[in-house]
Amino acid sequence: MKPIKSSLENECCPLNEAEEVLKGMGFSYGGNWDYDHGYFDYKLDDEVGYTFLRIPFQAIDGQLDKKDTTIQFGEPFLLAHKYQVGLDDNAETGNISGSFNQFSEPQDPDATVDQKWISIAKELVKKTETALLN
Repeated sequence: MKPIKSSLENECCPLNEAEEVLKGMGFSYGGNWDYDHGYFDYKLDDEVGYTFLRIPFQAIDGQLDKKDTTIQFGEPFLLAHKYQVGLDDNAETGNISGSFNQFSEPQDPDATVDQKWISIAKELVKKTETALLN
């Protein structure tokens, strides 16, 4: 994980406005959200794992299943995850376990972020600041 300094941090706005702007820029809701907090994710890479620019937010007025909710942004960060190459050493066989355990364990769930993605993410954060704060 690599934090990216941003003037978005601690800024508030209506969820529906943030969603419209960020989805128009290519962001999507991160898979790990709850009714009081979540993430806007921008996929930068998915070749041997994935690298996302992630902008965390929390509901400060309402819940995330309501469009009139006000959110507050946290500090953006880069998240990298490398997949295991080859077979999973801990995989179990059988009809039942095979149905549930289809995916290998991550090789590195908090992988080092490649320098090229850091500069791209910083530029994307600047564009996001301009779109949301002006």
